[in-house]
Order: sequence, then structure tokens, then C-alpha cells
Amino acid sequence: MSDWQAKPLSWGTGPKVFEVFLEPTCPFSVKAFNKLDELLSEAGEENITVKIRLQSQPWHLFSGVIVRCILAASTLPEGKAAAKKVLQAVADHREEFEFEKHCIGPNRTATPNDIIQRIEKYSGVALAEAFDLPELDREIKWHCKYARQNGIHVSPTFMIDGLIQPSLSSGDAVADWVNALKG
Repeated sequence: MSDWQAKPLSWGTGPKVFEVFLEPTCPFSVKAFNKLDELLSEAGEENITVKIRLQSQPWHLFSGVIVRCILAASTLPEGKAAAKKVLQAVADHREEFEFEKHCIGPNRTATPNDIIQRIEKYSGVALAEAFDLPELDREIKWHCKYARQNGIHVSPTFMIDGLIQPSLSSGDAVADWVNALKG
């Protein structure tokens, strides 16, 4: 794969921009991720653009590997649809990608290749070759830099039209997010 491009993780075409910073194995990020399709439906895809920003966090010990898998998937012909499949696979099987108490459990013996294979199995996306793209680092670094420039330190964090929304959380009803978009 010498000619590749990571596709933006963006859905909808509306003028209101709802950005969510997610760490794929964080239970609160998973909760938020699982509400995004409903948000698009309730707000109307013509009214809102939802952008997923990946927020790798070191206490989630396979975070970097999983973020790279998501971005690698976005370089494939299915683009953002492949990346979304990977995100959903990790969300649906979160405990198989996380450590108990962030430090113990069966994942202590897992290798990055084991994690890639699990993601491929659950998502149906063959991403190992794309994972090996050395230049994929620029996409990972972009997500990190963008989060830091916006003062994002934890996941999930929400922004509307470029402004952090500290009152929003993954525990909110989607209707609350829709109301925040109107404000």
C-alpha cells in the first residue's frame, strides 16, 4: 500500500459540528460511541456533522495499538466504514482488549499481533497490512496534537462548533446532546 489516505472519521453533512474524543476501550467512550448513530438520526444528518477524534490514553495499555488499528482501517477501500467496524468490534468486545484494573489479567500475555488478530476476527476487516504503514504515525500524531491544542485530556470529551462542552457526558440521553446542539 504505497498510495494511501486515512479517511476522516466524520458522518453527517450539517453545519453544526459535534466532535467527540474517544479512547476505544474506555467504558464511558464506548457508551458515547454507541449513541452516535442515534444522535445523527435524531438531530438529522443534514443538520449535524459528527466527528470522532481518537484520544489514546496510556492507562488503557493497548490504547495505542487499537487507535492505530482504527486509523489503519480508515486507509482501506471502505475508509471510514471500515474504521467504524473496528470501533464497534472493540466496543462490543471491550473486555478482550483491556486489562483488569488497568494492569492485570489475561491480556498481560497478549501481543500487539494478538490484538490485531482479535480486531480482524470481530470486525471482519483485514487491517494488518495497513497497520504496518510507517507513515500512519502522522495520522496518530494529528489526533494527539488536535486534542492537546484543544485542551482535551480525558475521554470522552465533547465539543460543539469548536468549544468544549464540560456539561455533556456519556451518561446523558441523546436528547440532551440534541438540545445542546440547539443552544
